[in-house]
Amino acid sequence: MTDSHHLRRREKAAGRNLSYPPLPEKLVVPVYDNHTHLEIADGDDPLHYREQLDRASSVGVRGVVQVGGDIESSRWSANMAAIEPRMLAAVAIHPNEAPGYEVRGELDDALATISELAMRPRVRAVGETGLDYFRTDESGLAAQLRSFEAHIEIAKESGIALQIHDRNAHADVIRTLHRVGAPDRTVFHCFSGDAEMAQLCADNGWYMSFAGTVTFTNAEQTREALAVAPRSLLLIETDAPYLTPAPYRGHPNAPYLIPTTLRAMAAYLDTDVAMLAAQIASNTELVYGRWDTEPITHVVTEPIAGVA
Repeated sequence: MTDSHHLRRREKAAGRNLSYPPLPEKLVVPVYDNHTHLEIADGDDPLHYREQLDRASSVGVRGVVQVGGDIESSRWSANMAAIEPRMLAAVAIHPNEAPGYEVRGELDDALATISELAMRPRVRAVGETGLDYFRTDESGLAAQLRSFEAHIEIAKESGIALQIHDRNAHADVIRTLHRVGAPDRTVFHCFSGDAEMAQLCADNGWYMSFAGTVTFTNAEQTREALAVAPRSLLLIETDAPYLTPAPYRGHPNAPYLIPTTLRAMAAYLDTDVAMLAAQIASNTELVYGRWDTEPITHVVTEPIAGVA
């Protein structure tokens, strides 16, 4: 795991309750967690990824998209998806990791590896990639942009979805998608724009994935965006182990908490939970395909720090 990931974990751990929240009530209509990081162990008693998936299954979360952010985690994600039928994979160099690869002279080789991984049958997205003006200073922005553009091309060449990380960089992310040409299935992971941006995404047919942030007291802008987003472009995610939904902020997040966020979304939209779940499940399968493809059982998996 990279130094950047370790830093993020230390920052998030400050002042937190590291126990896992209780299981929510099971959903009547199952859905998917379209963005999670099961390679990152968290909490007082970190769960093995299979236990995470077992808990998720028990409450109506049928499958997850396991997302990589560097070569190590992307390779692990691709390998685990090949043998775990409840998991599909996304692979990429995270925008905050791209400058480090560039400085070490390794970015081109890393992008070539991502391109190879993207051709595996249960790798269904390139992500998370994009721009982050919060954690990366000006010296790293050129590397972020070069990496983002390359990932867009990899997604198009591979014929799979693109998962975008966009933090404090809305205008430049959108300009880049228009200039380079967005893939047919483009997803804004952990959507953080306002209602105007949601309408722009809708006009372009880009999917908007909402995380636990939509439940936060100070996230009225995010809920306003949710109200604008067409139901046909809605997805849901945890970004686990981060962004735990209310009322469990500060605890570790996990895919089994998707029902908590989904019910909050349905309440805000004044719609039936089962109907919203059915729509989101359908959208998710349109973006990534089905999870029930026969897994490839002969792949040799590689261990990664933080996973038993």
